[in-house]
Amino acid sequence: MNTQNLEDESAFHARVDGVFAAIESAVDVGDADIDTETSGGILTLEFENRSKVIINRQTFNREIWVAAKSGGFHFRFDGTGWRDTRSDERIESLLARVIKEQGAIVMSITI
Repeated sequence: MNTQNLEDESAFHARVDGVFAAIESAVDVGDADIDTETSGGILTLEFENRSKVIINRQTFNREIWVAAKSGGFHFRFDGTGWRDTRSDERIESLLARVIKEQGAIVMSITI
């Protein structure tokens, strides 16, 4: 049985809050031209060209979902990090890639 399903809701929210904070911190430290907005469990990154990356928590599934121009991605915590449920790519890598694709910004995110 997947231990992620057993994680209680408050622990899941705390873990996702940490991910959101790490992303926002990377944006602030990098002084990139990215607007961030957090509302109702959704973090939106908007670039100068008006394209967006939307990151939201899916409490029922205990996942983080990312919507970008290149597609939709579902991440589940595996005990060491957040990994895409299809490709096994880490969320940090995916976010760096889509930020570069959509905003032409090179950014490193540490979660």
